[in-house]
Amino acid sequence: MSDSSVDQGRRTWVAITAGAGALGAAAVAVPFVSSITPSERAKAAGAAVEADISGLKPGERMTVEWRGKPVWIVRRTPEQLAGLKKNDAQLADPESKRKQDELTPAYARNEGRSIKPEFLVAVGICSHLGCSPSEKFAPGAQPSLPDDWQGGFLCPCHGSTFDMAGRVFKNKPAPDNLEVPPHVYLSDSRLLIGEDKKA
Repeated sequence: MSDSSVDQGRRTWVAITAGAGALGAAAVAVPFVSSITPSERAKAAGAAVEADISGLKPGERMTVEWRGKPVWIVRRTPEQLAGLKKNDAQLADPESKRKQDELTPAYARNEGRSIKPEFLVAVGICSHLGCSPSEKFAPGAQPSLPDDWQGGFLCPCHGSTFDMAGRVFKNKPAPDNLEVPPHVYLSDSRLLIGEDKKA
């Protein structure tokens, strides 16, 4: 056997070994690189969500998901808006001063806790233990609600009540008002939740 055929054989084995090593390195690198790249689901979890509110009628609520939380968009009636004034004395934080930077953006620190009085945008999670309150929009006496009820939300878990602006009533387990998420109106019919400046 000549030296040239031995060298040729070695070259072949070196090439095969190098190729196998490169494939092995790639097989290890791909999962590693994918693990440090955010998944589509992770990107979506923090992304702003656009909602079409054109079909929402007065007195109705729609729910969209933002960061895994239910966000309520309620189109309040003139009667529901008028009822807000009647609740102030019964509320724990009528002016949304507690945790204001966490729970209420500056542009929603008003009686309706909203940009447009007609629309309430709030995270539908009770500030007590994270349950989701039920809508109780009809005014008047009802089980588990006061006789002068103006409409709002009742948390069935422990009885916390919130008015039509998501403000919590006094002497209830929930310590704080419902959170108002950052949001901006892109038009009269489009709402962007998760950002408060137009992109």
